Amino acid sequence: MSSLAAASCDSSSASSEPQEKKPLKPCCACPETKKVRDACIIEKGEEHCQELIEAHKECMRALGFKV
Repeated sequence: MSSLAAASCDSSSASSEPQEKKPLKPCCACPETKKVRDACIIEKGEEHCQELIEAHKECMRALGFKV
C-alpha cells in the first residue's frame, strides 16, 4: 500500500510540468519509512518505535529536509 501513497504523490506532480519543478513535499517523502513508523506508533506507542522514527528522520534528511 505504500506504493499507493507514493503513486498519489507522483501522479499529481507528473501530470503537469510546472509542478515537477516544485520541491518534494514532506508528506510525500520517504513513504516506505513513514508507513512503518506510523503503524508502529499506532500499535505500540511512540516510546517503542524510536528506531523507526530515527530511520524516517534520516531518510528525510537525506532528501534535504531539516528535521
